[in-house]
Amino acid sequence: MKKLKVGVVGCGSIAQHRHLPEYAFNPNVEIVAVCDSNEERVKMVAEKYSVKAYTKYQELLSSGEVDAVSVCTPNYLHAPISIAALEAGVHVLCEKPMATSNEEADAMIAAAEKSGKKLMIAHNQRFVKSHQKARQLIESGEIGKIYSFRTAFGHGGPEGWSVDGKESWFFNKEKAFIGAMGDLGVHKTDLLRYVLGEEIVEVGAFVETSAKDFADVDDNAVCVLKTESGIIGTLAASWAYVSKEDNSTIIYGEKAILRLEDNPTYSLIVQYATGEVVNYELGQIQSNAEGGQNNSHVIEKFVDCVLNDKEPLINGEEGKKSLAVILAALKSKETKQITSV
Repeated sequence: MKKLKVGVVGCGSIAQHRHLPEYAFNPNVEIVAVCDSNEERVKMVAEKYSVKAYTKYQELLSSGEVDAVSVCTPNYLHAPISIAALEAGVHVLCEKPMATSNEEADAMIAAAEKSGKKLMIAHNQRFVKSHQKARQLIESGEIGKIYSFRTAFGHGGPEGWSVDGKESWFFNKEKAFIGAMGDLGVHKTDLLRYVLGEEIVEVGAFVETSAKDFADVDDNAVCVLKTESGIIGTLAASWAYVSKEDNSTIIYGEKAILRLEDNPTYSLIVQYATGEVVNYELGQIQSNAEGGQNNSHVIEKFVDCVLNDKEPLINGEEGKKSLAVILAALKSKETKQITSV
């Protein structure tokens, strides 16, 4: 099998901790180039991987050297770079949130369809074992009717792990467009859609900046969500958790309660109405704290879909549906009303 020639656009933390190490680890990949507007940074990363450095993504795309790229830039550049890559006949793995508007997401999807190239969005929560197991249990009817849920994703904020600390683009509204809700909340909207197996149709949200006075984006968001079948629940996204990261989800069903990533030892706990409790040790969820030692599976799935011509597991349409919930939350905050997705 010929190796997939890959370039990475944007050499910040997610590229350095996830994309590049996981591409390097993959036997079917050859990293050929990296690109970043910060010359010093791109040179350092290029030297580490012995690859070519670019400061302009247009030059990388027109070089003809890459089959695929990871787009790991600030959010406002996701759509323009992904579209340019697809139009250049290059497959794209784009970080989340895929875009900053529905229109941008549509343009990305259209570019992928027109070019016949793959567009995958890097929502890694779907590849966590506990989440996959929970989806199976719900789908099989084991949990009965689902009544409610609560999910949270919170940590101390990007300044703790971003290459630029407090100066990071994450805190700049023009570049990030949205704060904790886009960084963390979109992961959980994607997860809920995946685990529950249905779409979120209504959102009521409070999206605030309360912990980081240097930021002009939100750092705390709490949303009430309703799905198409009427399941209601809450989603909290925060950059203000001063102790360890929380990435837990609890699902309340007719026959059992599912606790996902809520316990340090057991990644899934099923508490049945009968009193029986089943603990699953399925391996830990990946977190930024570990410096990317454990595989997020996003890269291997992307490489597999390109090399074997499969539909990406999280294509543009899926990415757009998860983004739409976040956009609805922003609208709800502005209008102070429940908003349809």
